[in-house]
Amino acid sequence: MNQTKLSSKFVTALVLFSLIGQIAWVVENMYLNVFIYKIFHASAADISAMVAASAIAATLTTILIGALSDRMGKRKAFICGGYLLWGISILGFAWLDMENLSAAFPMASAASLGVTLVIALDCIMTFFGSSANDAAFNAWLTDSTDPTNRGSAEGINAMMPLVAILAVFGGFMAFDLDRPQSWKLIFLIIGAVVTVVGAMGFFLIREPSLQPRRDGYLSSILHGFHPHTIRQNPALYACLVGFVLFNISIQIFMPYLILYYEVSLGMENYVLVMAPAIILASVATALWGKAYDKKGFSFTVICSLAALALGYIVLYFFRATAPVFIGSLLMMCGYLCGMAVFGARIRDLTPVGLSGRFQGVRICSQVLLPGVIGPWIGKLVLSGAQTVLNSDGTHSFIPNANVFLAALIPLIPLALLLIRRAATKKGSV
Repeated sequence: MNQTKLSSKFVTALVLFSLIGQIAWVVENMYLNVFIYKIFHASAADISAMVAASAIAATLTTILIGALSDRMGKRKAFICGGYLLWGISILGFAWLDMENLSAAFPMASAASLGVTLVIALDCIMTFFGSSANDAAFNAWLTDSTDPTNRGSAEGINAMMPLVAILAVFGGFMAFDLDRPQSWKLIFLIIGAVVTVVGAMGFFLIREPSLQPRRDGYLSSILHGFHPHTIRQNPALYACLVGFVLFNISIQIFMPYLILYYEVSLGMENYVLVMAPAIILASVATALWGKAYDKKGFSFTVICSLAALALGYIVLYFFRATAPVFIGSLLMMCGYLCGMAVFGARIRDLTPVGLSGRFQGVRICSQVLLPGVIGPWIGKLVLSGAQTVLNSDGTHSFIPNANVFLAALIPLIPLALLLIRRAATKKGSV
């Protein structure tokens, strides 16, 4: 089969919307935890609750909006309008600090109220972000590619989280994250950029040729969860089960990664250490998407899991800068390459013309179940962690390397399942 070439306009839209969306998600998934930890002295339980609430909001949104976009036969309006509102909601975080909350609510505990408001605003932001990115953008990407080029497109898409991490790490180097004023400027910049990109999408994104669905909206919402649908698509749902285990592993350590580097290891220059790892992992992910098109799912996913597991082991046993760099590189390569091949395989197995309504089951396997289970496991692992006394008399926990050991556990049944299926069915997961 001849490969369908990806157009330059499509690649431009893919890179721009994927990158800016991932920058916003990086700020939420990796730095909002830092924000609530530093500004409002959040506990591990607070961070776990925030991640879980956001995961639930993302899942419900993706199910509802994905089915609605199928029903209307439209992707572009949801993507562009969603990015506009997503950016505006990010701007709201610029107001949240101890001084503003103490002035507005003098009778309340500013720290406790701040934690509550951050979690609430995070859910609102997640609604707009998931409408635009998780539901509409991901469905658009599936609709705009085919089995001959999906690995290449997914390789570009999957490398964007690492490019986003690099951009955020580099940009945040200019800020003192212990100062509320720094966070205010960060949220203003990110919010403005996301809003501008949403406006640009009206000129860049090409609407796929879709026919509006005439079946009921409720049946569209429930379609991906119906037993009949599962029986009709056993390979897709088997792949989604594996994706759940993969993402649980990631969510055990990811909410605490930056805090581990900075607080536990005392790596004030962790950005300079991580930047080369991120660049190398990004290149590897783009190439690995092409490897998926040639080698198939089983080979590429098993190699990805091996790199991820080895990265965990190195990060668990070593604290010096050089091995931390090596472990982080392996971990990031395994994480992003795994996301690329799982994402491409799920798109290949998604029924044509129904990609919107299947985004709900995808987000359950990528966000909801991992976002609830993973941080909960991380919280248990860190329940006995050491604490440090803050200047205001409160205490903050210190993340430790046990989260990497815990993250290794879900990979064991996943690897055994994949190896067995590769041997018996030649990678038909």
